[in-house]
Amino acid sequence: MATPNQPISTEIQALQSRISDLQSGVRLAKVRDAFEDLQTTVNGMAQRLAGLRTRGYVFEKDLEIQARSFTEAWNQLSPNVRNQIETQSTLLTGALRPIELQLPQLAASAGNPAAAGGLLSSLKVSVGQLDDKVRAAEATIAGMYDQFSNQVTAVVRHLDEIEYLLTQLAEATFQLLPTEGGILAVKAVWCKSGKEQKDDPQGVLFLTDQRLIFEQKQEVATKKVLGIATEKQMIQKLELETPVTLVEKIDPSKQGLLKNEDHVEVHFASGAPFDSIHFHLWHDNAAWSALVNRARSKDFDAGRAVAIDQAAVDRVKAAPAQCPNCGGNLNQTVLRGQDSIKCEYCGFVIRL
Repeated sequence: MATPNQPISTEIQALQSRISDLQSGVRLAKVRDAFEDLQTTVNGMAQRLAGLRTRGYVFEKDLEIQARSFTEAWNQLSPNVRNQIETQSTLLTGALRPIELQLPQLAASAGNPAAAGGLLSSLKVSVGQLDDKVRAAEATIAGMYDQFSNQVTAVVRHLDEIEYLLTQLAEATFQLLPTEGGILAVKAVWCKSGKEQKDDPQGVLFLTDQRLIFEQKQEVATKKVLGIATEKQMIQKLELETPVTLVEKIDPSKQGLLKNEDHVEVHFASGAPFDSIHFHLWHDNAAWSALVNRARSKDFDAGRAVAIDQAAVDRVKAAPAQCPNCGGNLNQTVLRGQDSIKCEYCGFVIRL
């Protein structure tokens, strides 16, 4: 059975809980954590980038310059931010002390609602005001470096994409050609009928500076009991590869019930294995299309951190236009890094 003192006791407990939260708030714990996380990210970016280079990412040589500029900017910015954190924390901690000193008196008056009511109301106002000051301090400090933080976050997201690309390439059933570089890998479904079906292959769509590659990579049920999969098998196989230069046009679209799915219809020129292919992408389709167009125009070559082997370029230029065995025209696209081509008429293998 409830007692008359229960409501005031409940309010006192709730206020004590708010003050406990404030003890962390006035130390600006959230701001400190965000500051330290950003500092760790900036200081570790060059090393992370070096690791990605070692694993095979050869583009965007300006990333190293950007990493250094972040470090230099942070070294100038961080002392002021840290000083502001300490200053504001000291002021807020001092403002909390009078509130804490009144807590024993409030707890002692819990059995006397009339006596406790006035003090409780006064403390609630003080706590609310101090909480507002904490929020204002957090916003002020974050505002000192939010633009810088946003720039770093954008680069970190890009490095995450590169890491995913390199991981998928390391696990792939195919290998890149010599001097071929991976640009992007995204989760995708190959919608073979032009409209996504449940049996369509799911996997990874790779973009390199020379090819568009789709590898099926998914678990499929091999045994079901009452409609529930009890056994599964991983299927991983190369389903499509075509020179990126054979991409003629890309039609992006938003599909799905809420129009929040990114789809692309890729149209190919003569010589590609398909006239067109439809993909459902787990990536912004406009950004993906822009990267494909850059690869088509060889835009990535200028920003390579690792120069292209000129001998590989020369072999492509020296590739014959006709088969030396049967005289047939060799209409296939020769990719940099290929060491041979095969005549589609007589099957003769021509070494480059």
